[in-house]
Amino acid sequence: MVEIFGKKCRYIGDLGLLDRPKVSIVGSRRPNSYTKEVTFRLAKGFADRGWVVVSGGAMGVDAMAHRGAGAANTIVVLPCGIKHRYPKVNAKLIDEVAKEGLVISQFDDDFLATPWSFVVRNELVVQLGDFLIVTQADRNSGSMRSVEFAKEHQKDIYVLPHRIGESEGTNELAESGEAQVIWQIEPFLDRFGSVATDPFISYLQSTPSYEEALLRYGDRITELEITGAIQIKDGKIYYKGEG
Repeated sequence: MVEIFGKKCRYIGDLGLLDRPKVSIVGSRRPNSYTKEVTFRLAKGFADRGWVVVSGGAMGVDAMAHRGAGAANTIVVLPCGIKHRYPKVNAKLIDEVAKEGLVISQFDDDFLATPWSFVVRNELVVQLGDFLIVTQADRNSGSMRSVEFAKEHQKDIYVLPHRIGESEGTNELAESGEAQVIWQIEPFLDRFGSVATDPFISYLQSTPSYEEALLRYGDRITELEITGAIQIKDGKIYYKGEG
């Protein structure tokens, strides 16, 4: 059990992810191909820069965000008890995150998802992130409720540009000025850090085995372990960043 924003939460995985910079990415359960591609690229770009991606484990945008970030760099917030996997179609994905990243639930272990629990889940997803990205959303969708939470918690909101008649919820946010538009992916990502170019750091970010890393890098691994820049879990190295 861990307390997050005053809420008692059950969890499986690495609580160290809570200490890293985090971005919340949410959106439609039925995204178009453009949204899928850009969501994946954004999530991967943030993970490459040392960020953790937070989402709700749902179909569509949520799943693309988790996959883009990679299991070791993502947090799934469940709308059900920690013993369950919702939706079942994403059970394998959620299990991977439980092993390498972090899965959180605010509910009793056997609790089954209900309409109101999705709303509760969505608020925690928003709270965990430093800001919110909505890559596609219709009016009156669950993602737009997440936008309301972001406003309440004074989080910056970002959206993708969409064609007229598509993703009308996010288009209206952009038109009203309530959200900032991501016009170019790489320049946007570069505002939040740079991709590691040191081969050693890139190697660490691939979550290598501890034994293999010691053989290859010896004292450098030991030094990072002492300083807390890496975490050893289940025989694997998880890079947390230096400084």
